[in-house]
Amino acid sequence: MSNHHNAVGTTEELHALATESTGLRDFGDDSHVEGLRVLLDSFDREAQLTPLGQMVARETVRGALGARALSEAGFARYPEHAGVPIERPVFVTGLPRTGTTALHRLLTADPGHQGLEMWLAERPQPRPHRDSWEGNPDFQQVQAIYAAQHEANPDMAGLHYMDALVVEECWRLLQQSMLSVSFECIFHVPAYSNWLAGQDWTSAYARHKKNLQLIGLNDTGKRWVLKNPSHMFAVDEIMSVYPDALIIQTHRSPRTVMASICSVNEHASRGWSEAFDNETIGRTQLDLWARGLDHFEKARARYNPAQFIDVDYHDFVADPLGTVETVYTHFSLPFTDEARLAMQDMHRQSLSGARRPEHTYALADFGLTESAVDERFAGLQRA
Repeated sequence: MSNHHNAVGTTEELHALATESTGLRDFGDDSHVEGLRVLLDSFDREAQLTPLGQMVARETVRGALGARALSEAGFARYPEHAGVPIERPVFVTGLPRTGTTALHRLLTADPGHQGLEMWLAERPQPRPHRDSWEGNPDFQQVQAIYAAQHEANPDMAGLHYMDALVVEECWRLLQQSMLSVSFECIFHVPAYSNWLAGQDWTSAYARHKKNLQLIGLNDTGKRWVLKNPSHMFAVDEIMSVYPDALIIQTHRSPRTVMASICSVNEHASRGWSEAFDNETIGRTQLDLWARGLDHFEKARARYNPAQFIDVDYHDFVADPLGTVETVYTHFSLPFTDEARLAMQDMHRQSLSGARRPEHTYALADFGLTESAVDERFAGLQRA
């Protein structure tokens, strides 16, 4: 590891920081170490991090390692987690900015379902009773972090609202294995990106499942509903670990998708890097998500079509509950009156206050043209 001034740290230093923050020294096996080394080297050699970016990168990695240590402690403390069944879990995926978040949050409003709340993704443990969360130190710490982020970067709330309470993407569980496209969405790390593209993610999804078994230990009768656009890169791994998975693929014009995701990533990473400028964001994100969709479509064709359903963004926006009912019918899931009422309430909340979507963007801001996007996605997006 170079001593370049932008260095985020060594593997030893990052593990030590995670130990300092959690008091835990057991990180499990060393399967995550290769990815960590590649990522740290990419931060050092390519990312051109500012002092703020260096701090964010260090905290991101420390958080992932801390979560890994917390999971290991949980696995040891609650060995019965290994016997928790996870049956017919629902995975919401598709290109980013295609309605995956809104659909995911509606589905998890069903009292018979469970999602991955932000604070439990970052501090894995058996989900306590909801009434106890506000007094839980882990919940309080995560909530304080997001409150500070809302104050420092208020524009992000309208792009993608996050706090400790909301159900979120499960890439944080994949980060424990250092196998996640999340890093290349907010940092310029081409060497890590190239390395990641050649990896088998089966072990990361096996750990993903162990975390779900641990977190859902007190809610074993509830179906898991998960969401992450990066699941497109790992259909084979998902089906290996969760052979009865139900997968929802969302769709929207790639032109709109690319302008929107580039804008989100630019807002999220503003001031962190001298290399991750707008044109770099446009070029790298176009390549990343076109590769992901291509990978998904080829892999999807190898599995039972009944385990997949397509949802169009505009159909969902026009009739959210009708779209959800179509999903339930396709997968033969019970759509109860209680679920319908909970989803109606969730939908009303999503349209007001800090959660109200507010976002403007343009392809040209990121050096992209409609023809370039059309060409890159030609033949990939289903009608």
